[in-house]
Amino acid sequence: MTELYDFDTPIDRRGTWCIQWDGVADRFGVDGLLPFTISDMDFATAPEVLAALRDRLDHGVFGYTTWQQDDFRSAVAHWYATRYGTEIDTGQLVYGPSVLSQLSQLLQMWTAEGDGVVVHTPTYDGFRKAVTGLGRELRGVPVGDEEALVRELARPDAKVLVLCSPHNPTGRVWTADELARMAELSERFGVAVVSDEIHADFVHEGYVHVPWTRVAGAGGGRWALISSGSKAFNFPALTGSYGLVGDPADRAEFLRRMETAEGLASPAVLSLTAHIAAYREGGPWLDAVRAYVAGNLGHVAERLSADLPELGWEPPQAGYLAWIDLRAAGVDDAELQRVLVERERVAIMGGAVYGAPGFVRLNVGCPRGKAERGVEALIRAVKAVRSSPLGV
Repeated sequence: MTELYDFDTPIDRRGTWCIQWDGVADRFGVDGLLPFTISDMDFATAPEVLAALRDRLDHGVFGYTTWQQDDFRSAVAHWYATRYGTEIDTGQLVYGPSVLSQLSQLLQMWTAEGDGVVVHTPTYDGFRKAVTGLGRELRGVPVGDEEALVRELARPDAKVLVLCSPHNPTGRVWTADELARMAELSERFGVAVVSDEIHADFVHEGYVHVPWTRVAGAGGGRWALISSGSKAFNFPALTGSYGLVGDPADRAEFLRRMETAEGLASPAVLSLTAHIAAYREGGPWLDAVRAYVAGNLGHVAERLSADLPELGWEPPQAGYLAWIDLRAAGVDDAELQRVLVERERVAIMGGAVYGAPGFVRLNVGCPRGKAERGVEALIRAVKAVRSSPLGV
């Protein structure tokens, strides 16, 4: 499948205002680093999406637009039916400029200042910013620690569980049983659930994503599934996301807030165009790019196994982000980052960003040659720091 598409040839992204390449100095203090950072890919989006965008541009008129039309709704329903074997109620659909903007609105609807919001740790930094920025209390529970999850959900002021499914940054794919258990606990303790499923389309072979709609609502309870095609098809700059909100009154309130309080009644037409094309025609491209990225992750695993076997690293179950536990290597985080930046001239996200010192997050959604350079730079930097306290 991958032979139908060219993922090997680099596309120069410098000078295109992209955060990963042009904004590297904002986070690392130095320009010109080879970046493996923010979670977008270095690949052009699917040809079918590009063709649909060109056709829409050729029309030439870009007036106010509505997402509440059958072309968009049926495309989302088609995607869930064909990719996940799940029938969704398109009457539950809502729309927003991003999953984080949807999360912010839902938190404002379902919590008050000082309320607890439960997340799994390590935690995507966007969740932390959204929760704490609204004056809510972020309460982390380690991935897989059910005892801690029960304890935090049972607290009287715990109001929302923000679930990342699949999980970012670990790439964990939750099983149907795990999700059903979370649904049962949330309902028992009266905690609403917001399931961010933007990484769902990048689940790797051998694992199955279960949409929250499959486990939610059996006995009532507040819930929302929020997602976007922008992650898997690599068009986040077009903006645009959608959600499914279970309760009709909550759904009406969400739409009221978006359309009146936020003034977002008209979505970006190119985002709608891209979503419809991706969900109707982009499946083969997505399968190919996912297989290519799996090859990148396999290469990372092979190189780490050969040079840093003590790490015991295995590829994630979903996504293109290699979440690597370096604690067994015994390196200092700050010194490792210094060597990566000053000597290796690469930008790799440190785990402290996600509340997990001792880890790094390496983005390999890129041509194979770039992924190879990234893992080799990481290996050299770890060895340099380990052999010398000054990394020199």
